[in-house]
Amino acid sequence: MKTTDVSQQFGLEFITSPHFLAWLHEQELSLAISTYEIGKLFLLGLGENGAMSVFERTFNRCMGMCPTSNGFYMSSKRQIWRFENALQPGETQDGYDRLYVPQVGYTTGDLDVHDMAVDDQGRLVFVNTLFGCLATLSETHSFKPLWQPPFLTGWAAQDRCHLNGLALRDGRPAFATMVGRSDTPDGWRQHRVEGGLVMDVQSNDVVAQGLSMPHSPRWYQDRLWLLNSGTGEFGYVDLKTGRFEAVTFCPGYMRGLHFHGDYALIGLSKPRDNRTFLELTLSEQLRARQVNARCGVEVIDLRLGRSVHSLYFEGLVNELYDVIALPGVRRPMALGFANEDIDRMISIEA
Repeated sequence: MKTTDVSQQFGLEFITSPHFLAWLHEQELSLAISTYEIGKLFLLGLGENGAMSVFERTFNRCMGMCPTSNGFYMSSKRQIWRFENALQPGETQDGYDRLYVPQVGYTTGDLDVHDMAVDDQGRLVFVNTLFGCLATLSETHSFKPLWQPPFLTGWAAQDRCHLNGLALRDGRPAFATMVGRSDTPDGWRQHRVEGGLVMDVQSNDVVAQGLSMPHSPRWYQDRLWLLNSGTGEFGYVDLKTGRFEAVTFCPGYMRGLHFHGDYALIGLSKPRDNRTFLELTLSEQLRARQVNARCGVEVIDLRLGRSVHSLYFEGLVNELYDVIALPGVRRPMALGFANEDIDRMISIEA
């Protein structure tokens, strides 16, 4: 199986900071990145010569991802896929030490699935943005609802509050982010600048508000971290005061947050040229700092509170959705459905 030459095929270039590849080697880490803009899953690792290995597969509007013990889940336009590594420990194929196969697919319909996480029962919990709820997989239906904000009335495919983010705490759904408190179709768009909030899923209490298009809440090291995407600030919520405490600014519209040790990996996108993005404080921040918005991944050292490494996309891709770390993986690859490789992928369980 051959990896696609992404740069030639898509006019796409990957630009890394001076020590980004050395950091991947030091951390024994690879990355999985989703971009719905061109429907690609990118797997980034290190080749035998120490250069960056880039492997891509096509999945229509792929977005949310979360790791599992042997692979990861990823949402696409109509399905949620569970990828499983088909290689045994120490086994390689064509120089790759992981071969991720889309082993199981759940047909959900176009729910606009955003964040996903696996709870302490091994159950996948995902954000069903279209219906404004947290949900899980169903063997017989598109989804099984688990929770929705109390201000929503009934079930309707109307994306009323743009529920987008999920955080587990102690293995259970704990916090959810949404762009605005609205019960009308697409009503969240009127609250983009400072109507964002975080809700406690267990108590239905609002734990933070006044945010600007918040995304990607995560409970890590006894803190509730999130991306205040409309201002370009990464930080955490002080649960005692309800205040958002900014840690650092990132040069782009942030979506996708994953932690590894003392580092946070943050996905960046270039804001679209429409009112949804241009009216945000992020645009003012970029102008004031005299920097252009970037598309890629920023690595934040939590001990220093600033970016220490970066990977930027130049060319066709302007927007990402999610990024996850793949610990202990040197050079990953995956199968898709756009060529015949998957026809010959036949394995027998021991």
